[in-house]
Amino acid sequence: MKAQIVYDKPCRIRFRCGSDAFTKELERSIHKLVMSNPWAVACEAHYENGGILIRYKEGHRAEAVELVRKLRGSDLAPVSDNQYDTEEIDRTFKSDLAKLVMQRYIRKAILPAPIGAALIVYSGLKYIAKGVSALFDGKLTVEVLDGASISACLIQKNYNTAGTVMFLLSVSGLLEDYTRARTRAALTDSLAIKADQVWLAGKDADTLIPMSQLQVDDCIRVRTGSVIPVDGQITEGEAYINEASMTGEPLAVMKSAGASVFAGTVVEEGSVVIKVRKLSSDTKISKIIELIDNSENLKAGVQSKAERLADSIVPYSFLAFGLTLLFTRNVTKAVSVLMVDYSCAIKLSTPIAVISAIKEAADDDVTVKGGKYLEEYALADSIVFDKTGTLTNAEPVLEKVIALGDYSEAETLKIAACLEEHFPHSVARAIVKGAADRDIDHAEEHAEVQYIVAHGISTTLHGKRAIIGSRHFVCEDEGIEITDEQQAEIDEKSGACSVVYLAVGDKLTGALCISDPPRPEAEEAVKQLKEAGITNIVMLTGDSAKAAEITAQKLGISDFRAQVLPEDKHRYVQQLKEHGHRVIMVGDGINDAPALAAANVSVAMSDASDIAKETADITVRGADLTQLASIRQLSEKLMHRINSNYRFILLFNSVLLLSGAFGLLQPSASALLHNASTMAICAKSMTPLEDKKRKKKNK
Repeated sequence: MKAQIVYDKPCRIRFRCGSDAFTKELERSIHKLVMSNPWAVACEAHYENGGILIRYKEGHRAEAVELVRKLRGSDLAPVSDNQYDTEEIDRTFKSDLAKLVMQRYIRKAILPAPIGAALIVYSGLKYIAKGVSALFDGKLTVEVLDGASISACLIQKNYNTAGTVMFLLSVSGLLEDYTRARTRAALTDSLAIKADQVWLAGKDADTLIPMSQLQVDDCIRVRTGSVIPVDGQITEGEAYINEASMTGEPLAVMKSAGASVFAGTVVEEGSVVIKVRKLSSDTKISKIIELIDNSENLKAGVQSKAERLADSIVPYSFLAFGLTLLFTRNVTKAVSVLMVDYSCAIKLSTPIAVISAIKEAADDDVTVKGGKYLEEYALADSIVFDKTGTLTNAEPVLEKVIALGDYSEAETLKIAACLEEHFPHSVARAIVKGAADRDIDHAEEHAEVQYIVAHGISTTLHGKRAIIGSRHFVCEDEGIEITDEQQAEIDEKSGACSVVYLAVGDKLTGALCISDPPRPEAEEAVKQLKEAGITNIVMLTGDSAKAAEITAQKLGISDFRAQVLPEDKHRYVQQLKEHGHRVIMVGDGINDAPALAAANVSVAMSDASDIAKETADITVRGADLTQLASIRQLSEKLMHRINSNYRFILLFNSVLLLSGAFGLLQPSASALLHNASTMAICAKSMTPLEDKKRKKKNK
């Protein structure tokens, strides 16, 4: 690329390539290419003049020059880069703010007074029109108050005050837009559907291929517990599909051949082959971000309350204006009162604080789907944990295989791995890995499996019915007899391990003992949650009472429930809520989805099943349970900030209002102090709630 060096200082060089060198779409491609080099510190590309600014580490000027000179526009492909989007938003905000300030003061400096006044009147008409429109809609909102205060200034020919009010309102609006835009960019990457591989359906066998190789009209197989990664149409099979991310409806719907399915929805039960209609990996992003921005249901209760409070205060501002005018007969004093209201700061600072907290959580690898979930997390007094895969190690280990009946240990493990290999639960992964570690080949020799959520798996193997799952499923649901001698042998050999039972041809064939040690940080996480004020910590598990008791003792949990079914977990959470508790539910499996949906706020860890992540209100993208306590601290600090903002707004604006009524402040001073305080409280609401340096030190 032909480039002229127009600025060249140590560690900073600017190139000018010409206005036709590259398009706006390729700005981020250049940015990404430059930043992929270890010597690059920062890069800006501007298509208008073909400008490329590179900041580099000392001693690497030659590399920067060589890279730009070898650059070819035809070699660059458009890319989506979240970091670049954030930097672009920052630049746009700084540019818009600078334009606003320069426009304000240059006009005052160079324009004759009559022209300046005319421009202020013209600008004021827009605010007045908004206020009149709100009145015609039967609403007495902040827009009416803004329009009235500007009108009062213009009627008094106090153009300087009117200009100041409009300038400060513009800056406040710019700040709010900037915060929202930056938060959207920060969340976008974390909410993407990250399906790296898919099963390409074939006539004889399915093939695992990278997502990047998938084409429109290909057919893929999606099984129980997996997110559908594309838009398409079912060609084979039937399944219950949870479409909550699309429709908001929590109950799964049965879909079969011919039905349309969408990216981001989840197969709760069944297996389907889908013909790809659209490679739409952004569906989930757009839906969740739309919810965060717009859904009243996802606003924090305190945020909705603030908005209602802000609008309800407006009539009292007009009443104070009228009373001041009545008793003082002084228009200037009355206008000074009108310049002050509680509404702007309350209405702006609360959503900015909430959305900034969501962004801060995203920076710490925690995805929060709405402000109301942070509020619920702060108010919760109970937390309910699923044991397996949540409190315990994310990778359980197969400790023993107990052979019973006509099959050897190797044959028992081979059958179990064959049945479990398609399912995402951590216990299934342990069995499959155990077979692989023992060099046992478990190629499919059975018919299509049926997964009974949270109970087990059934299929046909060499003409015989084969089932694997919990004791409840195998013995009580399927009627397989387990003799006292067999159970005694299993109890003796399994110790504190969880036990998975296998039956073939209506006879118990064996048992698999799964060791699931607690996560290294689990005990510390429980301790921190107690210190954070969560008084009721409960562990629910489908394991035996013995295994549950040992785990609970290790972690310092006094309340636990063993051999719990999914409906029991859901029922227990409901009972806690009925007794007045606010409940956090933390789970990872398909079987936890009902309880996650029932809790006041639900959390899924990074290695949770797709359906658990889809159902959860908060997703922790790391594997550290102590982040649960960090979320608590963040949410409590958010509520403290909002409440302290309220107190400051009420106190400061009350002082301004009284000062205006007694003639201590002119309208221009009232407007300046009121709007400056609004901007200050909004700016404060954008600052981090947690000390990043101290947090890193603690880690």
